[in-house]
Amino acid sequence: MSKILENLKYLKSHEWVKVEGSVAYIGITDHAQETLGSIVYLEAKEVGSIVTHNKEFGVVESVKAASDLLSPVSGKVIEFNEVLENSPEEINEDPYGSWIIKVEMSNPDELENLLDAKAYELECK
Repeated sequence: MSKILENLKYLKSHEWVKVEGSVAYIGITDHAQETLGSIVYLEAKEVGSIVTHNKEFGVVESVKAASDLLSPVSGKVIEFNEVLENSPEEINEDPYGSWIIKVEMSNPDELENLLDAKAYELECK
């Protein structure tokens, strides 16, 4: 069974978000990385770009497949996790410690539309 953290919110498409003030850290879940297998490539919107709730912000590729990344929140990308640029496999090792982008949220109310841990766990079954 995949690990699901209680303190995060989730999209059905297997992205997670952790919020600190007005900043959202966004990554993919343990379930997603298990399904994808060994991650070999990651691409995300550049710093300064605008992301939109439930719209694509990047792509993750594994030895098995490529998958679009959807943003759980809207806002401006303020940082890309540069460690993942050269070592995308870090997501396989620590999916919840390996955030992909940080977003300055423009509409924190969107968090209400996301799944909590229990609801996400039901989605994964």
